[in-house]
Amino acid sequence: MALDGIAVAAMVAELNAALEGGRINKIAQPEKDELLINIKTKTGANRLLISASPSLPLIFTEVENKKSPMTAPGFCMLLRKHIGSGRLLKVTQPGLERVIYFHIEHYDDLGDLKEKRLVVELMGKHSNIIFIDENDMILDSIRHVSGNVSSVREVLPGRTYFIPQLGGVVDPLTMDFPSFQAALTQKGLDLKTALFKNFMGISPVVAEELCFLSGFDSRISIGDLDADQLFHVFNQFTLFLEDVKNHNFSPRIYYEEDAPFDFAALELKHLQSMTFVPYESIFTLLFDYYQKKNARTRIKQKSVDLRHVINTNLERNVKKYKLQLRQLEDTKDRDKYKQYGELINAYGYELKEGDKSLTALNYYTGEEVTIKLDETLSASENAQKYFAKYNKKKRTFEALEALIKETKSEVDYLQSLSTALDIATGEEDLLQLKEELQNGGYIKKRQGKKKEKYKNEPLHYLSSDGYHIYVGKNNLQNDYLTFSFATGGDWWFHAKEAPGSHVIVKANGEEMPDATFEEAGRLAAYYSSKRGADKVEIDYSLKKNIKKPAGGKPGFVIYHTNYSLIIDSDISQIKRLEDA
Repeated sequence: MALDGIAVAAMVAELNAALEGGRINKIAQPEKDELLINIKTKTGANRLLISASPSLPLIFTEVENKKSPMTAPGFCMLLRKHIGSGRLLKVTQPGLERVIYFHIEHYDDLGDLKEKRLVVELMGKHSNIIFIDENDMILDSIRHVSGNVSSVREVLPGRTYFIPQLGGVVDPLTMDFPSFQAALTQKGLDLKTALFKNFMGISPVVAEELCFLSGFDSRISIGDLDADQLFHVFNQFTLFLEDVKNHNFSPRIYYEEDAPFDFAALELKHLQSMTFVPYESIFTLLFDYYQKKNARTRIKQKSVDLRHVINTNLERNVKKYKLQLRQLEDTKDRDKYKQYGELINAYGYELKEGDKSLTALNYYTGEEVTIKLDETLSASENAQKYFAKYNKKKRTFEALEALIKETKSEVDYLQSLSTALDIATGEEDLLQLKEELQNGGYIKKRQGKKKEKYKNEPLHYLSSDGYHIYVGKNNLQNDYLTFSFATGGDWWFHAKEAPGSHVIVKANGEEMPDATFEEAGRLAAYYSSKRGADKVEIDYSLKKNIKKPAGGKPGFVIYHTNYSLIIDSDISQIKRLEDA
């Protein structure tokens, strides 16, 4: 989600607690849309990064130092001149706007004490950092906005600064019920849309939370709510905002499976079924959230070429497999032609010259059958014609059986690669998958290029009973775990008839408790193509029962002795350790 007004309120509260009264001792502009400000307080030095990047406008504290250009940009020089040794009086937020004011006290050229404000607007592509004086006049900004760019507001030196108010948005921190009711006049909107469109700083996810707290479906039309029901929503809204007014924030990241789904500065009860990680600081949360989001985005971008190779080969082999199955279907009637040949040989003496068919009792089925004949051929020649047709279909059937088995194996293998790509979380995973594709001949190896070095280990979990569980992230790791790492008395788990990871539990020669079997089964379900299903069938067996078929592709095994369990794919309660 983008930053909403509540998250900004949490940021303002933390900034005041950490920086109020601090002295600015350094200002730098490492990027065209970034400021790096060092502020000294009684408790020590603080480094503040302010970004007006259209793709990721944010404020971070406790960031690493960044290299600045040799010549400071004009905006940076202006700030150094005016507030280079200024004192930060306070940090404020107008209502629940996504705007932060840094109030800075400094001495002017005449030695008079003045106050200026550094305004940070965290508004997506419209983000900006604007420097204004005590009369709200813009002195400069990190990004100039002329009338040609925006018809709503110019951001240029000499212009008066104001926050654009579009559509009569109401400040929820100061609203009363009449203003709340008046704001919800667009009868065509559903409740959720009306809340985040008409109230300052309210994001769609917070609007969903307000609907949940009020007990209404978020899709209900505003026109279907009477005054009493609207008053109930208003009360829930007011109660929800009490924590904002009192600065009782509880930052947390919510996870969908192992991926960050959303973050919030307050608890979201409509997401209570999700796993969440609490944070003491909204800034630490934002750093982790965007770092993890960016990491997943980078992996997704870097996996595009590999996914294209896998999907292209998979689609080609799936088409081939379907065609082979149709061709196999055409050979199912082959025995019929053999019977026709035999029946013609048995009853051919009854035929007369020029007969176009033979009707006889089929001694295979006990039913009468009529067989078409070529009247220009003798009975023996007609029989041989049917035998030839039978033999051709038989040869086709035998050839297709082998081809179909081979193609199905190729499809299964490519599906396992696709699943491994879905599981991949780091660049090492992609490098190992690339190596596997090269070994399989799907990607050409570049001549003379040194093999890329990387260290990539299976995933490592600890069961609630203290047993170590290992999960392969791709076929090479699956082979390693099953045939090099595991011993005969360890347990092996895999989703039944689905591409996925080999899961090994180190049993240490002990009889494992049921809970460990269930947790290993959940991991096998989660790290498979059936992730997210409520019920997944898992095959499990002692490792000594698992064999590698001769010439089998990486990750492929056979077993004839196994047990089965039905389990879900929820691994949220299983402890993850460092990689093996």
